[in-house]
Amino acid sequence: MIKFSSVNKWYGEYHALVDVNAEVRKGEVVVLCGPSGSGKSTLIRTVNRLEEINRGTILFEGADIHDRKLRLNAYRSRVGFVFQQFNLFPHLSVLDNITLSPMRVRKMKRADAKRKAEELLARVGLANKANAFPPQLSGGQQQRVAIARALAMDPPVMLFDEPTSALDPEMVGEVLNVMKGLARDGMTMMCVTHEMNFAREVADRVWFMDAGQILETAPPGEFFSNPKHARAQRFLSDLRSH
Repeated sequence: MIKFSSVNKWYGEYHALVDVNAEVRKGEVVVLCGPSGSGKSTLIRTVNRLEEINRGTILFEGADIHDRKLRLNAYRSRVGFVFQQFNLFPHLSVLDNITLSPMRVRKMKRADAKRKAEELLARVGLANKANAFPPQLSGGQQQRVAIARALAMDPPVMLFDEPTSALDPEMVGEVLNVMKGLARDGMTMMCVTHEMNFAREVADRVWFMDAGQILETAPPGEFFSNPKHARAQRFLSDLRSH
């Protein structure tokens, strides 16, 4: 589904991504973990070109996402993205936040977009919040609306960039439960998260990153019980000590 080949990214002198080679298969859940500043968020943001790369290629379903013929907005409509800070429109109702893109980008009729939005709100446990506005919701509710909004475009891939890091601890579970449901339904997902229990339960593979490189990739059982790379061993040891 997604293939990174010799991907490099610089911010001035800083080498943020260093020769990344990796693949995400259809229906697979990949969790990216590692210390802060390791390049996890930068890597995930290259998939929908929120971050441009300086060298290498990224293929999505076999097509180069940097091809000059690529229609960027049409492409992005196929890659759902859930941000750390929700990024909902505060002046629009929950329903309007979800129906906006299907109506504008896909030219969906309002009645159809509304019906789809209501189905998605039920799926994320917010069927009674359609007419509320984002400032009236808790952080966990806002993030679930953001997930519903991304799903409204029927994307074959969902990207999550630390979706629970801005939430109070008691709200984390409600968002992770929605993500677990998507994984059970076979959604292809890339998730940057510090929730190691989620990675252990849901991931098909864990990518461990540090200093812009993927240092280890393994199934979660193997990664958490017997990490091979010394940096991964230290990372997990530090986590356990906290």
